[in-house]
Amino acid sequence: MILYINTKDQKVIRIELRDKGKVISEMSEENEYGSQALLPLIDKILKTEKLTLKDLIGIEVETGPGSFTGLRVGVSVANALGFALVIPVNGKKIETDLVY
Repeated sequence: MILYINTKDQKVIRIELRDKGKVISEMSEENEYGSQALLPLIDKILKTEKLTLKDLIGIEVETGPGSFTGLRVGVSVANALGFALVIPVNGKKIETDLVY
């Protein structure tokens, strides 16, 4: 399952779950501070589909054009989740030299 994050509009957050190129589920939320809605919205869509973060095999994030702040939040969350889950973001694996 691929998580798609679209935060190009600073006040409207859109996310989708995609499987083999098809949109399985989508949600959006409008908020004065849209970035505050992103993580709860991801949690909500996963719970609705009875999935967990471990079911994700990749993350796609909108990179623009759009609100700089909105895009920065989306990319930051995508990179953090990709790093934590060891999955690719926008098709690229996050490389690390950290040893656990």
